[in-house]
Amino acid sequence: MASSSRPHAGIAGAGVLGRLLAWRLAHAGWRVSVVDPAPDALAPARGSLFHAPHAAGFTAAGMLSPLAELDQAEPDVAALGWRSLDLWQAIARRLPARADAPQGLVRRQDSLLLAHPSDLGAAQRVLARLEAARAQDPAWPAAQPLDAEALQALEPALAPRLWGWRLPGEGQVLGPALLEALAADAPGVTWHWGRRVSEVSPHRLTLDEGQTLTVDLAIDARGLGARPENPAQAHPMSPSDPRPTLRGVRGEVVWLHAPGVPLQRPLRLLHPRHRVYLVPRPGDLVLLGASELDSEDRSPVSLRSAVELMAAAHSVIPELAEARIVHLEANLRPALPDHRPWVQHAPGWLAINGLFRHGWLLAPALVEQALTELGLPTLAHHQEAAHA
Repeated sequence: MASSSRPHAGIAGAGVLGRLLAWRLAHAGWRVSVVDPAPDALAPARGSLFHAPHAAGFTAAGMLSPLAELDQAEPDVAALGWRSLDLWQAIARRLPARADAPQGLVRRQDSLLLAHPSDLGAAQRVLARLEAARAQDPAWPAAQPLDAEALQALEPALAPRLWGWRLPGEGQVLGPALLEALAADAPGVTWHWGRRVSEVSPHRLTLDEGQTLTVDLAIDARGLGARPENPAQAHPMSPSDPRPTLRGVRGEVVWLHAPGVPLQRPLRLLHPRHRVYLVPRPGDLVLLGASELDSEDRSPVSLRSAVELMAAAHSVIPELAEARIVHLEANLRPALPDHRPWVQHAPGWLAINGLFRHGWLLAPALVEQALTELGLPTLAHHQEAAHA
């Protein structure tokens, strides 16, 4: 097909959504142009202060936890999460192997909920909410209680006397590697790095310095970048500014190097102050973080936060006492007041936003939903064609 005859998509934002949309449309035969303020497609180097703009997906732990999210999210969010788990596995099978992901870009080894005996009452309330939400679809697996012996068999490094529950079917993605892989395997995509989009309207991206890009489909995947600088001057009914109420939700992570400390799957500690998680990464790394802080502060991680997070991690895995701190990082995720994702489209225009802390969990299902509503081929269609 001649390049001039192919439809052209312009995408504002090269985070999880932007790269996934670019990858999908490029493999469907579209010409794609992506505009993003980051300097390039690569993950920022660990140990830097991250002054350059970068996608929140690089910071996130990449947990795919639809069961755990039933604690506060609605059942339809969990349903999208289960769909995304299958889609991520299908996407990963189509991406080239990477040396920095020796066990694959997507892992599905379940996850664990943990609680100290003193927090058992709070844990039981969380588990009751999970079980009540499962009434939406009884086919979803239930949290499975584990005795001390079973817990130690799954994760030998865990501290004794912890209470634990296995969440079957959950998993994780290796976020930085997957983001780089999506960009590297998007044939014919034109990447405009170091540029900002000031407005996304039907068939048009308006770039900094007033330049415009005319396309068949303009896609707004900017996250917080879609928020107007002056909300008082916003036009809520305009496709380029659908939700002026976007706010940032801060997430903080600590990268630990812990050689000799075995950890096979993501852990969530039902902590009275934070949603604390520990996630294994290749190279003897453990990602430690708190998944939600209601703050738009972009400054580095504070001493208090770092100490509280690391104390919680040490209480779960005592051997982490000798781990080395590699890097601390904070970033903001885009959220709407109801903490639910928002998808809208009109002729020549598509916007997806408000993924909150569910970016990795929801992105493939939301992209599939949007492409279906636009009458465009989905990943399932291409898989069927490949096997025809």
